[in-house]
Amino acid sequence: MAESLYYDMLRGGARARWVRLKTLTTLRWFAVSGQAIAVAIAVLLFDVYVPLAPCILAIAIAIVFNIVSMQVFPANQRLSERAATISMLFDLGQLSALLILVGGLTNPFAMLILAPVTISASTLTLRSAFLVALSALCLVSIMAVASAPLRFEDGELLLPPPIYIFGIWAALTISICFMTLYARRVTVETYRMTRALRAAESALAREQRLTAIGGLAAAAAHELGTPLATIKLVSSELAEELADDAELREDAELIRSQADRCRDILNDLRQGGRSDEHVRRLPISALVLEAAEPHRDRGAHIIMRYSGGPLTSVVEQPLVYRRPEIIHGLRNLIQNAVDFAETTIWIDVSETENVLRISVGDDGPGYPEDLLQRLGDPYVSSRPRAARTHGDHADGEYKGMGLGLFIAKTLLERSGARVSFATAERGVRRRNRGAPLEARSPSGAVAAAVWPVESIVVPERDERPALGDNPKFSIQNI
Repeated sequence: MAESLYYDMLRGGARARWVRLKTLTTLRWFAVSGQAIAVAIAVLLFDVYVPLAPCILAIAIAIVFNIVSMQVFPANQRLSERAATISMLFDLGQLSALLILVGGLTNPFAMLILAPVTISASTLTLRSAFLVALSALCLVSIMAVASAPLRFEDGELLLPPPIYIFGIWAALTISICFMTLYARRVTVETYRMTRALRAAESALAREQRLTAIGGLAAAAAHELGTPLATIKLVSSELAEELADDAELREDAELIRSQADRCRDILNDLRQGGRSDEHVRRLPISALVLEAAEPHRDRGAHIIMRYSGGPLTSVVEQPLVYRRPEIIHGLRNLIQNAVDFAETTIWIDVSETENVLRISVGDDGPGYPEDLLQRLGDPYVSSRPRAARTHGDHADGEYKGMGLGLFIAKTLLERSGARVSFATAERGVRRRNRGAPLEARSPSGAVAAAVWPVESIVVPERDERPALGDNPKFSIQNI
């Protein structure tokens, strides 16, 4: 993650037009007010000699700059990269000019030079932030050697020893470098996390839409089945009665063939769709099968087991809640395993009195040791950088950016799971030799999701047939 993060920090990234003009003008009004108050207090209360004319001119220039900015641009104007950089450099130069007039680094307000540096590092690209930081370093160095000393009205000078001036210079120099890098890193991480969370929300919304469409498709297939059967029956009878009229018989047979085609389409919809009860709860085997279905034809052999045995052959298996977060989270874990597996993927389900565990393992190379502790964070990937796509997703899936595991972890944890990643022990491949494929253990990467039973398993008192109870009816004599 660190390598990827520093790459983003050096690369910059689209950061222009993040800052509103109103934000900077408001901050500048506060700065100008503070400068005026500081000058007045220094003169009136502490008898410090201040060259009023140059100081007032420096403050007036900032006021004019603010007024002109507000007149030329609307208050909600978002500044371009160049305009924001110029604004930061102006604030830096105006403050430095004021400090040079009243003591330079011996002035206790010299620390305020960090404000423009921090704002630029948080809102501008790295190139612009570096320019502002470099300008601040130059101005601090100028203040260290070429600033008017502080003196009182009686002529007494406030001259600290050179070692003190050097210490202040060193402290400000280190602070400028540190604040630039620190603010930049925090901002980049926040920006990347925001993008990743947006991708996770998009994935969840897509899964919820598919669930809703599936339920609607099942209902449509059920409702249209009867009228299509009637159309087919009537068209078949018309075809028999119109045996002597070839043209009309052909039309009747066409109607029957199209009815058959509609029936096939509805059967496909019925298989993909689900009734309301199926949307809410289903056996654990159906949950795993649904999550694995899109990846079953991608080349890897998928083995699903329940407590060591074949998952689909288990009769007494728990009924679990069907949630889009769980489906899509498991699907992303399976997709990652398919991408790195050599030949086989194992999906293991186990249950105790307190927890239900689903793990996805493969026979690939496993997770890199240097990334193992950071897996699940956004944009952490072991793929070569050239193989990664530049964007949130490509072809509808998240490829090569580490977003797949982040989305899986985020969605599964939202459903109440605790997600962990591990690499199998080195001796697993040796122990697997000669064992049947169904009995082997994952020898590469293993991702596991563990739920408390109460958060995923349907309580026995709530278990009902998937299609609900049949309504009672009676036949009365007419």
